[in-house]
Amino acid sequence: MTNTSQVVKVGIFMTACLVLLGWLILRVEDWRLWGPKGTRVDAVFDSIVGLDDKAAVRLAGVRVGRVDGIRLEGRRARVSLLLDQPIAFVEGSYAVIANQGLLGDKFIELRLGAEGAALLPADAVLPGKTPVSFDDAMAKIDGIADSIQGFFGGGAGAGGPGGAGGTGGAGGGISVLIESVRATSDELRALIAENRANVSGTMANFERFSETLARELPRITEQIAHVLAQMEGVLAENRGTLKDSMANIKDLTERVQTSVDNLNVITTKIASGEGTIGKLVASPEAHDQLMSALGSVEEGVSALGDTLGRVNDLELHLGLDGAYLSELEDWRSAFRIDVMPHGEESPRFYRVELVTDPRGRIYEKREIVTVTLPDGSTATTTTDRLTSDTERANWSALFGFPFAERRGSLWAGVIENSAGVQVDYSFFEKRAALSFEAFDFGRERDLDPHLRLTGQWNFLRNLYVKAGYDDPLVEEFRSPFVGVGI
Repeated sequence: MTNTSQVVKVGIFMTACLVLLGWLILRVEDWRLWGPKGTRVDAVFDSIVGLDDKAAVRLAGVRVGRVDGIRLEGRRARVSLLLDQPIAFVEGSYAVIANQGLLGDKFIELRLGAEGAALLPADAVLPGKTPVSFDDAMAKIDGIADSIQGFFGGGAGAGGPGGAGGTGGAGGGISVLIESVRATSDELRALIAENRANVSGTMANFERFSETLARELPRITEQIAHVLAQMEGVLAENRGTLKDSMANIKDLTERVQTSVDNLNVITTKIASGEGTIGKLVASPEAHDQLMSALGSVEEGVSALGDTLGRVNDLELHLGLDGAYLSELEDWRSAFRIDVMPHGEESPRFYRVELVTDPRGRIYEKREIVTVTLPDGSTATTTTDRLTSDTERANWSALFGFPFAERRGSLWAGVIENSAGVQVDYSFFEKRAALSFEAFDFGRERDLDPHLRLTGQWNFLRNLYVKAGYDDPLVEEFRSPFVGVGI
């Protein structure tokens, strides 16, 4: 009887251990024998480094499921997600790999699309986004540290002043930069002190200029609108001529390609010693004759020196300014180079300008999504969105001509990556000037052309202030602005 009682106790103990072991296995593997089966959805990632099977799936920080299978599909990883409850995924939804703290476990965070967007089909595959890994971040930090160390620790070398590399760059270290800033600050302070007496007169002149501008601005705007209407008519009348010009350019390109092929044939013959030039390259006698002819060329060098002296008339005007757009609450900056081939008396001049505009470029982007439905049919969704590219710099390249006894300038060419024209006119012995720009005549959404009216006052020889109105024909972009320049 005693042995039977012990066997029963051992059996009960072993049964309890097996039940506990089975419960632990179900908890570790996250199996739910009697719970709902859940919903499956797949996501595709470029890389899932550090993500394990059975990892948590969260939505808004709340656990809603787990990872239930990872496999390689081509060059990407396909992750199967088992959700505890159905989730309505809409267009724009995606999955991202996240960390619980700096060294915590990785999990998958679900991000839903905008409210009101169309629902995705049941078998839709979510796009996955992989954050920057710890190794990549450390590599970038290491590169930044090397750059900072090179800037603060680099001495004057080949790239420094007087070296073979040009004008310096980071050579000389931060002390040279601080010394340059200090010298510039001292010169600016002395310049302001010398001209302090002229400040009150300058402000009075600027006030009179503002009153004149306010009085004449409606009339000038009306005249500008009339000129723009005439320009639009001219462009419409010459649309066919422009098309013919493009065809001529294509024909010219084909002819240039033919010329390049012929040049390849000629150079091959020269390398093999054929023809007069080929013999000149390969024959010593021809070389001696060439050296004799070069003696005659030496006599013309002095005459060439006189010709090169005319290059001294060339002038380069550099400019840098910034303007604050009050409606956009942001800055627009520009760096400008004006080339005067014959100085102030040049019959024509050229301008190259780099501009950063907070509005960037507005363009329309079309997205087409085709989805296969459970019955085998397909549904296509087309979405047109306006996209703003705010990080791209804009270029201007213009050529100009003077008029009105060189008080005015007429420019034409490319303004901020689009065709445009500009008219400048100066007053008070070029201490004040008005400028009008018109460009970007083919904007997205059939918007009106981009106009800009600017008034400028040179209170010092190389310093000026300016004010004006930008893009007045488009309500969502129009903005007054003020700025300074040098």
